[in-house]
Amino acid sequence: MTRRLPCAAMLLLLVVLASLGPAIIVSAASRRRYDSIFSFGDSFADTGNKPIAFALYSVPVTVMRPPYGETFFGHPTGRTTDGRVILDLVAQALGLPLVPPSLAHNNGSSLFCHGANFAVAGATTLDAEFYHARGIPSAASKLPINTSLNVQLDWFEALQPSLCATSQECKEFFSRSLFFVGEFGVNDYHLSLKKLSVQQVRSLIPDVIEAISMAIQRLIVKHGATSLVVPGVIPSGCSPPILTLFANRAGPSDYDSDTGCLKEINELGKHHNSLLKDALHELRAKHPHVRIVYADFFGPIMEMVESPRKFGFREDVLTVCCGGSGRYNYNDSVACGDPAATPCTNPSGSLYWDGVHLTEAGYQHVADAWLRNIHYSDRDGSGESCRASASTHPVT
Repeated sequence: MTRRLPCAAMLLLLVVLASLGPAIIVSAASRRRYDSIFSFGDSFADTGNKPIAFALYSVPVTVMRPPYGETFFGHPTGRTTDGRVILDLVAQALGLPLVPPSLAHNNGSSLFCHGANFAVAGATTLDAEFYHARGIPSAASKLPINTSLNVQLDWFEALQPSLCATSQECKEFFSRSLFFVGEFGVNDYHLSLKKLSVQQVRSLIPDVIEAISMAIQRLIVKHGATSLVVPGVIPSGCSPPILTLFANRAGPSDYDSDTGCLKEINELGKHHNSLLKDALHELRAKHPHVRIVYADFFGPIMEMVESPRKFGFREDVLTVCCGGSGRYNYNDSVACGDPAATPCTNPSGSLYWDGVHLTEAGYQHVADAWLRNIHYSDRDGSGESCRASASTHPVT
């Protein structure tokens, strides 16, 4: 039986080969700051884990039906948008392959030498039991599995032995990796708003922030992560599903007169992001050698909502591209991909794709903003772990 070399061992092998002749040496100009990306999150980052998880229990998902994926891939890939998500756009800008879903483990461990994505659509920050105990239905309740942040971290740790063989190898490998912790929080709040008041949901925010902070601490202390990107939450008050949920609960004064967004719901997001930034400040003080970048998700979306034409979007910017009947072309009973759904003819002219999720055009603006805060200049090290396998991985 042939044993695969761990990613770190492959790097060592390439270093040895480079010493044998100049033809094999990679020029400094081609070196990357990061060799791999590891991502945790929900549908904003999921690159295909949801359909794999649902297939295990024979549960169909509309995300694997057209018109999902039509803009970039030409076919559905498990991403909840018309093309690429932010993680894809960032990976390509950093010169790395698209990050494969971690549940695609049957393709062999070499698939993950440039990273793995543990994000699952519908994932919450807090464990599903937290919501079940309060009578709040979670996306995880549709499956006999839990996909919360802690579970995703467990998946990462289970994959680790195939990436590096010793603690030193792992420390070196993950020190050259970029970790995305989130977005987390949106599902926690959106699900809770179906049952709890806005003030009750606000009381959950410290628990969510603590869980995110503990996850970051775990990655730094236990696994040697030195570069982390932590996104905040979106302005949920502008999200078509939330606008639809509150259509019969909100009065005229509850809406922002300029944008049509729900003011109190957006205040929830602002509060989450404020507490998250405070938590990241404390983590930076505790770990001064670690780069922890806050990625603003709220601001870029508000820019597009407030000035849609500046970004090439239609004037009714809160209307989804692919959905059912309703004020925002959104209907809980008609999902994008259903026969009754109506997709728009020009996704790049819309901000929202199928509800809470953005189109690739919307994600591109967010990715551009994040990339300005992610330093990816050259650093010591060849950045060549598993390079040989990169060209053999299909774009999915």
